[in-house]
Amino acid sequence: MQSAVSEPDFELAARLFDTLAQKTHDTVGITRASYGEGEQFAHDLIAQTGRLAGLATTTDVAGNLYVTLNGRDPAKGTFLIASHLDSVPQGGNFDGAAGVIAGIAILTSWKRAGFEPPGDVAVMAIRAEESTWFPYSYIGSKAAFGVLPKTALDIARADTGRTLAQHMAELGFDPNAVARGEAHCTRDRIRGYVELHIEQGPVLVGRDIPLALVTGIRGSFRYRDARILGEYGHSGAVPRAYRHDSVVAAADFVTRLNLEWERLESEGQDLTITIGKLFTDPAQHAFSKIAGEVGICIDVRSHSKLTLATVLAFIDQLSAEISEKHGVRFDLGPLTGSEPAEMDRDLLARFTAAAAELNVPHIHMPSGAGHDAAVFAAAGVPAVMLFVRNQNGSHNPDEAMRMDDFELAARVIARAVAGLS
Repeated sequence: MQSAVSEPDFELAARLFDTLAQKTHDTVGITRASYGEGEQFAHDLIAQTGRLAGLATTTDVAGNLYVTLNGRDPAKGTFLIASHLDSVPQGGNFDGAAGVIAGIAILTSWKRAGFEPPGDVAVMAIRAEESTWFPYSYIGSKAAFGVLPKTALDIARADTGRTLAQHMAELGFDPNAVARGEAHCTRDRIRGYVELHIEQGPVLVGRDIPLALVTGIRGSFRYRDARILGEYGHSGAVPRAYRHDSVVAAADFVTRLNLEWERLESEGQDLTITIGKLFTDPAQHAFSKIAGEVGICIDVRSHSKLTLATVLAFIDQLSAEISEKHGVRFDLGPLTGSEPAEMDRDLLARFTAAAAELNVPHIHMPSGAGHDAAVFAAAGVPAVMLFVRNQNGSHNPDEAMRMDDFELAARVIARAVAGLS
């Protein structure tokens, strides 16, 4: 029976990947908008697959999906194999979906083989992980624990302008229950969590290794819609001493922030700082005008809360200095972010042992990107993540995870979860 238990249904997995690619392709890449048509199609596909296999399916008040195989002792609580199904606009087919499809391939195989795990095991398809749609981190997983702030329900989706609450209600979910903090996941009900995800960087490809066990997840803070406000003026008529040039102020700000990153990194501190957007107003900018406004977004990430706090204070100080120096004003806008998270040592050891038993080459590495596993770890649930090798990065149409690498990762999950007591 062990061979049947350990071997997920990879033919099913390939069909699911193909169906998602066909049905959520946007002519350029993959688009499965959070609480939108593409994400809903993916959730319906996984739910239908579970029901056809004889597995129990349910959703919580926020629309997170649970496909469950009952174990020998339900009192042990549920072990979750989880990830998300939404994507960024014009993204790839594997980011998020790989973890859900690995779970459903494992449980359908176990159900067919008549295998009963020690406790219940469920695949969780999490809503709204990609904050490009609603600028708030971990909407689905926080709602599952009943800790999504009420104010998040008023956030408008980037493409439609309708609120999160409206989108939830349109799909038949209950934003009022979300606002009340109604929780489906609690520490006493969830005994563990594993999330498989494609690696979103080049490390595994560069080292020619198919699998990584994730040791921790960086926390972050973001200023998504900051502005540097100066004064428009004629490019030929205003001398330098009289200018309030937003572009010059922005250049000074970015340069000095990058130098601070370099300094902190030289001290051994874990840190990334990214200026993902830097732009003038196309309705007002011109060849012969001094720019009076620059838009900028700031993304800061670290495994250290202290480092995050240090950079946050530095940005406050730097923006004040730049304002005085260049005669501009900073409007940083709302501050959002997430806490760093460490993965559970016991689970990390168990999954590492499973990889070794199956002779799967692997390394340990931290995650630079945020993932729902961080919410489960913060709630006290033992959590672990696996990265599978993925060519061409993520959040683009060229994601190219190889199925043989995916199969190795799924086998490791099956081996580790099957033996959990």
